[in-house]
Amino acid sequence: MRDKLVEFRDVSFRYGEDEPWVLKNCSFHIFINEWVAIIGHNGSGKSTIAKLMNGLLFPQEGEILINGLRVTEESIWDIRKDVGMVFQNPDNQFVGTTVQDDVAFGMENRGIPRTEMIKRIDANLNAVGMQDYRMTEPHRLSGGQKQRVAIASVLAISPQVLILDEATAMLDPKGRKEIMHTVSNLQKKDHLSLITITHDLQEVTLAERVIVMNNGEIWDEATPREIFSKKAELRKIGLDVPFVAILSDELKQLGIPMTDEALNQEELLEDLWTLHSRT
Repeated sequence: MRDKLVEFRDVSFRYGEDEPWVLKNCSFHIFINEWVAIIGHNGSGKSTIAKLMNGLLFPQEGEILINGLRVTEESIWDIRKDVGMVFQNPDNQFVGTTVQDDVAFGMENRGIPRTEMIKRIDANLNAVGMQDYRMTEPHRLSGGQKQRVAIASVLAISPQVLILDEATAMLDPKGRKEIMHTVSNLQKKDHLSLITITHDLQEVTLAERVIVMNNGEIWDEATPREIFSKKAELRKIGLDVPFVAILSDELKQLGIPMTDEALNQEELLEDLWTLHSRT
């Protein structure tokens, strides 16, 4: 049985006493070494969930546990040792004058010995393919390079869970693909729990499990294939499904006996090749 790393127990949150509830009685868990995508329309509460996990916000009702420790104002510094977060705009996270300084910043705050810091800087810049840029000023980097450095800076503190809050939203398709390939490899290598909050449907298909938010409540949670099979229901709450899944469904309706609803181009081509081989 897998161990739980993150637990939300009947969590409700609003930004002010006269404001509507952003989250309403939300309960879910995330296992160690699990990749979970959280999706929903704008204002559904998904980014609020990320901030609550990291102790940037605190719920008015319910409780949140990270590694069995309840998230409170007294525990947030211990919590943040286990939870790393990368935001949409990496410029908001840079504090160092060089890439190397930026990766070192979080470790310095935690009193990590210099010899260990040097090892972690090397290891994490190598992991994200940015070793050659260690003395570069962050503002000279491209958007994708900045996001790689932001990820390296978070990984350097050795978190158990990495949260990407729309971290690829400002990148072009090539940059998004490269970042997600890097993150996927790191998640497997370092046994990280990974939480991606995203509008990018291709990113969602990479996750083990998807939590769908709607108007502050959990609408559904299941595998990407199970979630994206509910095309009509998703559209009713303002969400779409991957183009490949739509195409696969259309082929079925035309009488072509697809074996399953494909989620990516490789699965679709495999289905079509299998059908071709039988004819």
